[in-house]
Amino acid sequence: MKKTQRLRIATVATALTAVCCAPAYAQTAAPAPAQKTTPAATPTATPAAAQIATPASTAQARATVAPVVPAGVPTPPDYVIGPDDMLTIIFWREKDMSGDVQVRPDGKISLPLINEVQASGLTPEQLRLTVTEAAGKFVEDPAVTVVVKGINSRKVFMLGQIGKPGPFPLGGPTTVLQMIAIAGGVGEYSKSDKIVIMRVENGKTVSHKFNYKDVTEGKNLQQNIDLKPGDTIIVP
Repeated sequence: MKKTQRLRIATVATALTAVCCAPAYAQTAAPAPAQKTTPAATPTATPAAAQIATPASTAQARATVAPVVPAGVPTPPDYVIGPDDMLTIIFWREKDMSGDVQVRPDGKISLPLINEVQASGLTPEQLRLTVTEAAGKFVEDPAVTVVVKGINSRKVFMLGQIGKPGPFPLGGPTTVLQMIAIAGGVGEYSKSDKIVIMRVENGKTVSHKFNYKDVTEGKNLQQNIDLKPGDTIIVP
């Protein structure tokens, strides 16, 4: 009898042990579910065009862009600026100070901020240095370019028995014979063998004789001199 009771107790104990340990065993034995991995986000570079330009960067970009220099007219080797000449003054980084100017009869030009500057009697390079020095009082490190747009000061005057009397521009090397041709030739009743070229040299007026007939026939060609600004040709 006692033996039978002990067997029943052992059986019940074994069953309870199986019931109690089953959840833990199942929890230990069951494989852990695979976790989903989210790929890391790759940083996207902002396109250069989409970046916002700051005022400082815009000003810096504008300052590094060289200005467009207009084409000028060819100038003779001995050219100096004179009244009525047309010039373009260009300031790099200072657009408001740039512009076209005409040399006044008194030989000066007017520029914004700088006001009056003597131009007549100077070469383009000398004027550039003068303007640069004057602008240095108002702007930092001024960069100046001077372009000759038109030469109106270099003139020769034709008087007397000539096809078209009056002033004529002297844009380049021109001889007496060439200028007479430009002015329409000598008159029918002119004394073409007594033509005179009046010129100021070293503050004094001198005259040079020119025999039109001789030169056209290939004689005394040394009379066919190169003209200079301010010369006056008189055809009697």
